Amino acid sequence: MTMSPGIAALTHPRSTEDLRGHMRAAEPFVVHNRQASLAELLSLPLLRSLDALLAAWPDPVEVFDPEVADEANSVIVGPDEARTQFASGMTLLFSEVQLHAPQLVPWLEAIRADLGVSALTEKRCLVYATPAGTGTGAHFDQNVNFVLQVHGTKRWWLAPNSNVTRPMTRHRLGQPIDPELESYSRLPMPSELPVDRTEIVLEPGSVLFVPRGTWHATHATTDALSLNFTFSAPTWLDVFGAALRSRLALSDDWREAAMPLEVATFEALLRDLSDDVVNWHAADILAVTEGEP
Repeated sequence: MTMSPGIAALTHPRSTEDLRGHMRAAEPFVVHNRQASLAELLSLPLLRSLDALLAAWPDPVEVFDPEVADEANSVIVGPDEARTQFASGMTLLFSEVQLHAPQLVPWLEAIRADLGVSALTEKRCLVYATPAGTGTGAHFDQNVNFVLQVHGTKRWWLAPNSNVTRPMTRHRLGQPIDPELESYSRLPMPSELPVDRTEIVLEPGSVLFVPRGTWHATHATTDALSLNFTFSAPTWLDVFGAALRSRLALSDDWREAAMPLEVATFEALLRDLSDDVVNWHAADILAVTEGEP
């Protein structure tokens, strides 16, 4: 029986609280044989096959260089060229699929609400088409992902991240490190996927939760198609930063052009801010970002 959109439909018979425990511990979570409760998703016309998706897709497609096997090194092509590239062994990425399959929109919002993350969370659906014998190189993401395997079989290797907790930037093994990410990471980054990795095999109807920051790599044993629900939630840093900018933008003095030689002026502004911040309340800030309860 098809269930209502949300985490319960993705993870049944395991509980939503079980998933939240894995999320807090940054541990992957997998369930198999979800064809019955996810029939609505698996029967979407766009997901019937790669040919059906390409025939209906109106937007550009990202194609991964097989030598790098990562979206950071992708090129953009039209659907017809994407078909040719897939046949030559290149992975395809279809972004913002919910714009062309509106049935996915209530799923995105229901999962976001179940996760309890901010209403400002960036949420989107991606579809990966992976040719047999290829996959994605080891990396971690700054977002959380629910992966629904639609067609084919794909192996995943996932490992805990001892270099950085709650990253705000994506990183792939062997690539230069983003300067901000480097500032709060324990270096050096590993040169290969950590040895304490777990292997998980996804088949049609499998659902995998990939925590933020978890190292992972993939390899398709057959041609494979998967649907991702991806959530990039704002951090407390983002929420406070937005509130701070909004508040200070009301001040003529804070909108003045910064002149680094005028240290005394900046000191005075900071003193005024410290006096003001004691009157701020979290509930007031969240009422702006999340709306009144």
